[in-house]
Amino acid sequence: MRTGDAERKKAYAARPDEPVASFKLVSTIMPQGSGKQPYTYKVALGIALLLTVVTAALGALPVAIMIAAFAIPIVYIIYLYDVNLWEDEPIPVVAAAFVLTGVLAAVFTWLWKDQIGLTLDTIGANSAGPSLRDLLILLLLVPVVSELIRQIGPLYLASRPRYDDLMDGFTFGVVAGVGYACFETLVLHWGWISGGFAGPGSSAGTWISIVLLHGFIKPLVYGSATGLAGAEFSGLGEGYDGFTPRWAAALLQAMVVNALFHGGVYLLGFVGGQGSTIGAVLGVLWGLVLLGALIIRVRTVLHKGLLEAALESAARGGSNHASGDLAFCSRCEMPLLPHSDFCSACGTSVRSVPKSARGVAAPIGASGHEATTGETQA
Repeated sequence: MRTGDAERKKAYAARPDEPVASFKLVSTIMPQGSGKQPYTYKVALGIALLLTVVTAALGALPVAIMIAAFAIPIVYIIYLYDVNLWEDEPIPVVAAAFVLTGVLAAVFTWLWKDQIGLTLDTIGANSAGPSLRDLLILLLLVPVVSELIRQIGPLYLASRPRYDDLMDGFTFGVVAGVGYACFETLVLHWGWISGGFAGPGSSAGTWISIVLLHGFIKPLVYGSATGLAGAEFSGLGEGYDGFTPRWAAALLQAMVVNALFHGGVYLLGFVGGQGSTIGAVLGVLWGLVLLGALIIRVRTVLHKGLLEAALESAARGGSNHASGDLAFCSRCEMPLLPHSDFCSACGTSVRSVPKSARGVAAPIGASGHEATTGETQA
């Protein structure tokens, strides 16, 4: 109303002090925890990244791969518990979206890596050059089947009435994506894990690049792409939208991103010769380019979805995501107007805060002081 910018491009709905077109990772994939304690997750990811680089540089490949594989999944699961995202059923939700996807990922990765078999090893070394057979596997088989596997858990959960919100669908997709990447990395690099310590040497740059690519960039690419499809499946308004053309387009987009990721890393691995550090570094840069584009896309979709959901709620006479009792914004702690979709003080979307904080009533007691009842609204 003040700027004339109806799309609010300079105020991201989940974090109004950031523009929509921004590469802020935490407020993108962890929007419900970015308001009160974003630095907690940033520090955790930073420590995991540092440990991965140091251990890989020292040749402790098993340790580096294990840290890289589990770092983002562990931080994300802690985030889910930290914000009390689904209140009464956290364990079944996480198990369905993470463990089930991980098991299926391990089985499928073993099939295409060992049973079908590529002509390259886990660091892309292949003196014969690119193979058409490898490209068909990495550009068609792996992207399509792996994305369909990652959709199973999110679609099942998002189709349940209590988990049909846009933010729920996106979060389920991220959980499935990082879980898939974790188990895929373990299977792909099992030779390194079981091979013991390599000792520092000339391949340290290659090792660092590989563990960074597969341990940090890949899960974020998978999670963001699958999360977008999950968000489109949930859609806006009451209930989930289901298998709409928008979901099909998001699913196709995720498959294309997967193909670009795998195909680009594979082809760049041949730059500079067999097992070249240059090729590995270029693969990391390529992954960062795709991740950057996905982050912008995710923020745009979530921002637009939150604004559209607010308009729909207003048209129906009020939001179901904030109670009519006195409640407070979990980010700026200012009072929320009854049945509001956004905090009138800081502009944060009520949908982008933990569900347990949306309807916390604070009636005025006999002493005149506010008392929190702890009641929640799903």
